[in-house]
Amino acid sequence: MRLILGSGSPRRRDLLAQIGVVADDIRPPDIDETPLKNELPRPYCARMAREKALAVTADSEDVVLSADTTVALGRRILGKPADAGEAAQFLLAMSGRRHTVITAVAVRRGDRLWERDVVTTVRMKRLSDEELNAYLATGDWQGKAGGYGIQGPAGALIPWIQGSFTAVVGLPLCETAGLLQAAGYPVYQGDA
Repeated sequence: MRLILGSGSPRRRDLLAQIGVVADDIRPPDIDETPLKNELPRPYCARMAREKALAVTADSEDVVLSADTTVALGRRILGKPADAGEAAQFLLAMSGRRHTVITAVAVRRGDRLWERDVVTTVRMKRLSDEELNAYLATGDWQGKAGGYGIQGPAGALIPWIQGSFTAVVGLPLCETAGLLQAAGYPVYQGDA
């Protein structure tokens, strides 16, 4: 049995390493991540994780792990910004407000699929022009849902969360470990 990570995210690899899990192979799927018309953030996120897991080529005994992280401001999905201008728009929209970060995880083994999603409420401080421009200048917003990563420089912009920190980073470890175990993947291997 091999573990295949259906994600190119270095953050997800790092999080898995925290619980001693190292993927045998990394196969980021190429799927269309466009939200459907009127699709709400939580169902969208769950669909993305599921479609990613199903798109990864694997043997029947292999375990495929895929995830998706979506930032939502009300019903609005804030994806990965195309450029610094869009990142600024996202950050200004969240400035001084709460938003939701949803991370959905899908684990597939053969034709069986296990899924979970974790919803975390995050508050961003009211950003001054200086803070916004300094953050944008770091480039840390690139490739991140909502235009920020809580584990980097943007951590200084987030005074409060309610939920799972690791889910906001990109992979809820408690729930992921449970899904891997349900699929028969040995997560906790002691030196018994």
